[in-house]
Amino acid sequence: MRLRGYSIRTEKTYLVWIASFIRFHKYRHPKEMGAAEVVAYLDYLASTRNVSVNTQKVALNALSFLYNKYLEQPLGALGFKYATRPRHLPTVLSVDEVMLIINQLEGVHRLVVELIYGSGLRVSECLRLRIQDLDFHRNALTVRNGKGGKDRVTILSNKLQDAVLAQMRTSLSIQKEDNSQNLGPSLPDSLSRKYPNAFKMPGWMFVFPSTTISHHPVNKKLCRHHLHTSVIRKSLKLAVSNTSISKRVSCHTFRHSFATHLLEAGTDIRTVQELLGHSDVTTTQIYTHVIGKHFAGTLSPYDRLKAV
Repeated sequence: MRLRGYSIRTEKTYLVWIASFIRFHKYRHPKEMGAAEVVAYLDYLASTRNVSVNTQKVALNALSFLYNKYLEQPLGALGFKYATRPRHLPTVLSVDEVMLIINQLEGVHRLVVELIYGSGLRVSECLRLRIQDLDFHRNALTVRNGKGGKDRVTILSNKLQDAVLAQMRTSLSIQKEDNSQNLGPSLPDSLSRKYPNAFKMPGWMFVFPSTTISHHPVNKKLCRHHLHTSVIRKSLKLAVSNTSISKRVSCHTFRHSFATHLLEAGTDIRTVQELLGHSDVTTTQIYTHVIGKHFAGTLSPYDRLKAV
């Protein structure tokens, strides 16, 4: 997977599903199994574990890689049906609810959630931002290696520029201190080998650096990674509990709210699709169902009744 340029997160995810597949079949070696066992496992995920179709597809991708690319035992046509678990509409906050939660947050945690909502980011995309990804002249930021390995450009709120600049100054001071100890931000392994001094360049510093030093997941060298997603999730959970909001709120809820509020303001759905980084507009169209645009102009039959 590493030779093919897969991300660390994809590596970990695929290995989890491959291990689960092996355990399901009583620790038989994958070479002794094939399409029939893969179908049996996928059916188990759908019928017993009641996973969503997207989760089932991830498991299939992992097993397809194992057999087609690694073991070189092509699975061929599997002939099974995907899970039919219904897709639910995403939870969306009102503008007032967004502000109510954000006002419960402070410092870096607040700024991360503000950027997720203000730019439509996934939490991992926000935390992976580097200094060079922000363009204050164009009010834009670039998401590198997002979902599916894609890059995209999205908007940066004018109101957040001062806070982001202040956070950048803080992170650069941390980099300067790290550099004095011959340390720096974690970098792609190939980049650090080609440009050994890249860790000293301001552009490669994370906007939201971790508070601790850790080992690089590939080359094992000491470096400073970005904040872990669990830090923001825990902070957000506490913030929501301090409000009267009864909705189920996660970091991704603010990305959903970003898309919904743009559509409510009249933004073209293709523009929203580009800002979110969706490959297919049908994925973006779910937000039109959230706000009721799919039945715009339709009048309830009860409203046509004449008063008696």
